[in-house]
Amino acid sequence: MSPQMFLRLSAIVLALLLGVTNVNAYTPTSAPPATDQLLQTQASTSSQPFAGDLWKRTELYFGSEKPDGSVVTEREFQQFVDAQVTPHFPDGLTLLAGYGQFRNAAGQIVKERSHVLILLYPMQTGDANMAVEAIRTAYKDAFQQESVLRIDSLSLVSF
Repeated sequence: MSPQMFLRLSAIVLALLLGVTNVNAYTPTSAPPATDQLLQTQASTSSQPFAGDLWKRTELYFGSEKPDGSVVTEREFQQFVDAQVTPHFPDGLTLLAGYGQFRNAAGQIVKERSHVLILLYPMQTGDANMAVEAIRTAYKDAFQQESVLRIDSLSLVSF
């Protein structure tokens, strides 16, 4: 699947999850529908209006295998979270353990244990993008990683 097709499909899924009825009105190259419009559409298409707020959701996928064949230990990863993630997002985060695979720059399939970090934060959190990029850069530098996958989306959130 091409990157453009993946982005288009992701946009359609996001629009459907948020209750947007005209999914063809949004493409990855156009601006997303206004926040108020999304909330109004969600409320009008649901039998029970949602009482939450629209927040940003960022997922980061951290691989554990280093180029020399060693791995990032649980202790090293927790120290990284304590030193690099928590100071940027002290209000909360979620960590999930996983196992995944990807094709690296050399064309090899790498299978490894991974960690998934989920961050939810208000739309108006201005420095969140810089904080997320600082976390990605710090992890790549500390553990000689080729990349840290980032996925951004919108979520309706209620506490």
